Amino acid sequence: MLIVRITIQSRAFSFNQLLHSAHRALFSIFIMLLHQLISNTRKNAPDAVAIIHNDKSWSYQELDNLVYQQSSALLTLGLKPQQRVAVYLPKQIETVSSFFSICQAGGVFVPINPILKAAQVNHTLTDCNVQILITSQSRLNSLQECLLNCPELHTIIVVDHKTADISLCSDKSILSWTAFINRSSNVDLPALIDTNMACILYTSGSTGKPKGVILSHRNIVAGAESVSEYLEIHERDNILAVLPFSFDYGLNQLTSTLLKGASCTLLDYLLPRDVIKLIEKNHITGLAAVPSLWVQLAKIEWPESINNHLRYMTNSGGKMPKVLLDGIQSKSPNTQFFLMYGLTEAFRSTFLPPDKLLSHPDSIGKAIPNVEIAVVREDGSLCEANEIGELVHKGSLVSMGYWNNPAKTAKRFKPAPTQLKELPITELAVWSGDQVTMDADGYLYFIGRTDDMLKTSGYRVSPTEIEDVIYSSGLVKEVAAIGLADDSLGQVIYAIVSPDNKASFSTEILMQHCKSLLANYMVPSKIIQLTDLPKTANGKIDRKKLATQFSN
Repeated sequence: MLIVRITIQSRAFSFNQLLHSAHRALFSIFIMLLHQLISNTRKNAPDAVAIIHNDKSWSYQELDNLVYQQSSALLTLGLKPQQRVAVYLPKQIETVSSFFSICQAGGVFVPINPILKAAQVNHTLTDCNVQILITSQSRLNSLQECLLNCPELHTIIVVDHKTADISLCSDKSILSWTAFINRSSNVDLPALIDTNMACILYTSGSTGKPKGVILSHRNIVAGAESVSEYLEIHERDNILAVLPFSFDYGLNQLTSTLLKGASCTLLDYLLPRDVIKLIEKNHITGLAAVPSLWVQLAKIEWPESINNHLRYMTNSGGKMPKVLLDGIQSKSPNTQFFLMYGLTEAFRSTFLPPDKLLSHPDSIGKAIPNVEIAVVREDGSLCEANEIGELVHKGSLVSMGYWNNPAKTAKRFKPAPTQLKELPITELAVWSGDQVTMDADGYLYFIGRTDDMLKTSGYRVSPTEIEDVIYSSGLVKEVAAIGLADDSLGQVIYAIVSPDNKASFSTEILMQHCKSLLANYMVPSKIIQLTDLPKTANGKIDRKKLATQFSN
């Protein structure tokens, strides 16, 4: 038997592997709609495991069947093209199948973080005119009052399988999961195009209530394609989904997994140890987290066996301090670590590959595949190397703007700075509001948010620069530098810290450390210690809450 092997860039491939890769690449060309991530794998590997939750798994065939059942049932409920359907659930099979069935039926899914309370849920339901809600009985019980303010919501589907309390919300139809699925019938699915809306993700801004970022089928699939390319996700992977699906970073764990025919293990953890236990039990190969979770994971023991199967880890949603990164890498030395930067309006923008961590430890990397990143001055011209400017993101991941908010959309989505004047149709880019620099080799470095920048004694100060110095002391596990209004200075700087070891922590020692490394105007006037810093629903440090708390 003749065996052909081809070597590309020092990697050897068998003929069958090349055929398989070409086959998957061919699918990538034709994948345009989100729900086809499941059906395309089902055609070739129907028995492959798609979703794992608790001790149960679902194959691609089973998941595709469930998606079709729900799609047809949604159409019998009168779902119209582009109507919004909210999903207010923890991570479970019904959550996953709902996202894809809503899209297949021509609707738009709106994931609501399961930790949100009634008032926050009410904002989402009313802001994007949700007409159908998929939730659980316990969550429905908590929403009774707020649902009175949702006149367009006509149907509530409760995932508790056989029964649902129909005495609640008498003006709305309430269906148990069994009753809903039983409505399934043979119906013609709508014809869709990849620029149709698929999802609305709500993201907190610097001011006001959360805004709904509109994502098309093309946005989400292109994001999955790009991320899975540089992470080299393949069908043998088992990716652990611990982040909320209402967070673009969390949703991408699911979509990039299904794109490549891999397995996705769902987890809503109570304790960080739950994460480590499941990594070991399910032989997880990929893990994504945010700094606040990495802080917790760094403090517990990891079984040595994890080092044999955990292929990669990724960070986004905030800066990963070097001391924390070193601690995590020591837990599993064979695992590759990718630092990433992104924003909901453009999904993901940059990544730093593992082989650049030592040479560029403070960089957020370069543009991900199929994305163009520019650093731009206020007048729209391109910055020189190492000049501070605004990060501008161009490409197929640029979302469709903010739902029902043309003013804020116009502020963030503006003409691409690199567009040729001869092109008559304007191409929009996302102007991130983030201050960065780009070195001569094209590596990007995060400076700070435009609206987070501090102004004191006539100087503009990056809170990140102060935080990096405080992290380097080794005395804290979390820190946020905030600016509070001051008549003489403009703003006075406070450092809110969570000590790594309360017994040995000293504000005097930390203050001396700051004075030794920071210019006088950058030294915090006060260091305040808290047991834990407050977080947003996506796990980021809630700077707005801290500023409000200490300005009173």
